[in-house]
Amino acid sequence: MNEARRVLLFTLALPLLAILASAGAFADDDDRATALFAGGCFWCVEKAFDQVDGVVATTSGFTGGHVEYPSYEQVVAGDTGHYESVLVEYDPAQVSYEELLYAFWRNIDPLDGGGQFCDRGSPYRAAIFAGSEEEYRAAAASKEELARSDRFDEPIATEILDRDTFYAAEEYHQNYYQKNPLRYRFYVTTCRRYARLDQIWGDEARPGVD
Repeated sequence: MNEARRVLLFTLALPLLAILASAGAFADDDDRATALFAGGCFWCVEKAFDQVDGVVATTSGFTGGHVEYPSYEQVVAGDTGHYESVLVEYDPAQVSYEELLYAFWRNIDPLDGGGQFCDRGSPYRAAIFAGSEEEYRAAAASKEELARSDRFDEPIATEILDRDTFYAAEEYHQNYYQKNPLRYRFYVTTCRRYARLDQIWGDEARPGVD
């Protein structure tokens, strides 16, 4: 199948993927669960969670906006209100939501409310999208623990929001770091994402991410 046909078929499937994801249809048949996070560039967030034991799959996409089935171009223009985000499918028997929160915090700059690293503007804000009261309480507790730790001299800017409809991004964004390793490495280096994470978190930075 040529690339143009693959992209067309994936685009036609986006409405169904969005409905299934927001309904939790990826998670129920075999005791799996889903979590939703935004941490700037979704290529990087996807890679971070792919390295976590117990994570089964990740999908790059968009959430939190007011436009249905947005394209990447619409989102990054900043007019739709969406966050670049990642839907994380995981096995709760192997990894807890609290452990996912630990990995999330250490892969973002929690002090930056205007984007992440070199990516600026509303689509690149960091946020936790809680899908239940239990998730909200766990996210709030993790944020409070960091705030009380005296680790930071500035307030934590990352928000905890209600989970919203998730729309999968175009196919070429999925697993970008695997499909385009050299381009990905160049982007991460020039954006200084890993350098900033190391500065903020020290030995705890980006667990499992090379």
